[in-house]
Amino acid sequence: MDEATQATLEVVLGRLEAGDIEHVVVATTSGETGVRFAEALAEVDTRVVCITHHVGFKGGDIDQLEPAHRGRLEQLGAHVVTAGHALSGVGRSISKQFGGVTPTEIVAHTLRLFGQGMKVCVECAVMAADAGAIPTDRPILAVGGTGRGADTAVVLRPAHMNAFFELRVREILCFPGG
Repeated sequence: MDEATQATLEVVLGRLEAGDIEHVVVATTSGETGVRFAEALAEVDTRVVCITHHVGFKGGDIDQLEPAHRGRLEQLGAHVVTAGHALSGVGRSISKQFGGVTPTEIVAHTLRLFGQGMKVCVECAVMAADAGAIPTDRPILAVGGTGRGADTAVVLRPAHMNAFFELRVREILCFPGG
């Protein structure tokens, strides 16, 4: 595990000691980061929800979540959500086809001012809420990253996609350069 992921995991474990967080949302592509967090949090009284890229993200009908990692996540009791990205989705397809930028893409780029991991944390929390994997009436902890692994962790009160601006970031636990 890379240094940033290990450091983020330690920050998450430390924050969970307060006992007020029941759900941890972790962004994972291949499943490796999800497994690392699910294994480390197995003894903590919290539900781990892993968010993966939608099938076809890299083209074709490819599911980037490796079957062995999916099996391990299920064995650990983690909930896996594979869904379209809340902050791109069809909007990205429109931009690629016709040019320009959509309001959703502007939101995503604004969140990236805090780093790619911040955008990922917010987006994954929305995706998990929309899938019914987390509640929206209490804070959760979200973990994201830049490229590979994890480098950002925040406590936030999630919201569904149709109520996006009700989402509230409550604590920034760590992010690159932060």
